[in-house]
Amino acid sequence: MNALSAKGYVTPTPIQAKAIPSAMEGRDLLGVAQTGTGKTAAFALPILHRLAKNPKPAPRRGCRVLVLSPTRELATQIAESFRAYGQKQQVRVATVFGGAKMSTQIKALMGGVDVLVATPGRLIDHLGQRTAQLGDTEIFVLDEADQMLDLGFFRPIRQIVSHIPKERQNMFFSATMPTEIAKLAAELLSDPVRIEVTPQATTVERVDQRVIFIEAGKKRALLAEQFDDPAFSRAIVFTRTKHGADRVAEYLEKVGIEAAAIHGDKRQGQRERALADFKAGKVRALVATDIAARGIDVDAVSHVVNYELPMTPEAYVHRIGRTARAGAGGSAISFCADDERLLLRAIQKTTRQTLPAFDRRGDKSLVVPAVLTKSDGGEVEQRVAQPKARNGGGGGYRDRDRRPEGQGRGRDYAPRDNAPRDQAPRDFAPRDQAPRDFAPRDHAPRDHAPRDHAPRDRAPRDFAPRDGAPREHAPREHAARDHAPRDGAPREHAPRDHAPRAHAPRDHAPREHASRDHAPREHSARDHAPRDHGPRPITPRGPATDAIRPTAAPVKAKGPGGRPQGPGGRRPFKRSAG
Repeated sequence: MNALSAKGYVTPTPIQAKAIPSAMEGRDLLGVAQTGTGKTAAFALPILHRLAKNPKPAPRRGCRVLVLSPTRELATQIAESFRAYGQKQQVRVATVFGGAKMSTQIKALMGGVDVLVATPGRLIDHLGQRTAQLGDTEIFVLDEADQMLDLGFFRPIRQIVSHIPKERQNMFFSATMPTEIAKLAAELLSDPVRIEVTPQATTVERVDQRVIFIEAGKKRALLAEQFDDPAFSRAIVFTRTKHGADRVAEYLEKVGIEAAAIHGDKRQGQRERALADFKAGKVRALVATDIAARGIDVDAVSHVVNYELPMTPEAYVHRIGRTARAGAGGSAISFCADDERLLLRAIQKTTRQTLPAFDRRGDKSLVVPAVLTKSDGGEVEQRVAQPKARNGGGGGYRDRDRRPEGQGRGRDYAPRDNAPRDQAPRDFAPRDQAPRDFAPRDHAPRDHAPRDHAPRDRAPRDFAPRDGAPREHAPREHAARDHAPRDGAPREHAPRDHAPRAHAPRDHAPREHASRDHAPREHSARDHAPRDHGPRPITPRGPATDAIRPTAAPVKAKGPGGRPQGPGGRRPFKRSAG
């Protein structure tokens, strides 16, 4: 109670009054409530009560309570709430999300924790590397279930649930209840208690909402004009893209408004510093994307500006829910261009209300706020913000939100008044259009030397006359070869005698080999047992039998030339392969 009193909690909110009793009984919960109505305390307080009532050591590399959140900022916020509510209980709380070192998270999970707040992606990484286990988890909480659906976390959620015991307590909380969320709740919850304090996608009544119709090219000028009001003490500006957030924050810094950007491409340290500066009041404007719409729990946010309308109506509910928190009031301003009319209709249809509208289109009083230039004297340049053409138009920028109107790429141009240029006339020599005096051309034929086309007088070549007689060749001398003249008669060969040749008879008598005198071998060294020539016993071979001592192969005698020699001096008989 002391911790709740320190946080300023006196009377429970409607969602807390209905959810806490059922959660303390161990029932499954399905809560639908507006953002900023105290859903975190609705499940954190009964969980801390159960942990204090049933104390036991946390499982190694595991947790007793698992809370899944869609974003890092929301996970950090939930973990801080658990630490603040249970500061007297010494509850061990750890966070696991992307963008931080895994070694630090592994060290925190090594001894086990009571409450683990995690994002689905990084938790699956720890489960895959077996640095975390969920076999002893008692309570499972899914916060902002509808944003889990928008970010595509349903399959990872089912994968995480498969590691949790079936005997557990489940609590689902969401600001909206799409059909897919209802199907997931039917799969995971067991006889849940449905708590719906307000209709789905209903905005907070204490938020003053209005819409301003404006050209897309004048949105920056209109945003700077809003910060001229001293009531804009702490505002959150929402854009649709990450690059758009950086451009808007850079522009606000140039016009003298303290601003910081926060989105998914920022490192975790940069996001934490930007959020800390905004909470401390060092920054008036925090430019963010929808990823931070549900993770920013900052008190005394005076205004929320929708620089660009969100693509889904549910995101609009969560955006404006960053203001008017803890019973305070707030304002929400939306800039609507002509191409965002359909998004505005969808928002009004979902929230079931018509927003007050103001038309600032064609307002010539909208000028880009004064931007100090680097020219001599520190003069101030002002220029009317004119919308740029979408296609072509003199080489205008395709992205009209990239830089402030009237500023180029680092060059300092003097303002143009579009007056006609006063140019001195050029001094050209007058043309009298008189014909030029060319020298007359006489087309008389040229005097060429006459060609007589006579045949050239060439000296005749001195060839010997051919008389057609056969040429006389010198006879060739074949002195080296002495051939007898061939007369064409058949050659006379000596007759061949085909009588059988007389061979000397072969004497096939056996060869007489000198007998070798072999000395008798003495086998006195070996003591052989008498052989009975009976059947040999077969010794089974296997891993259990003793090793058999190998017998040395008999030494073969070698004859002349090193060849093996059998008994009687003959070569040993070889069996054929057949």
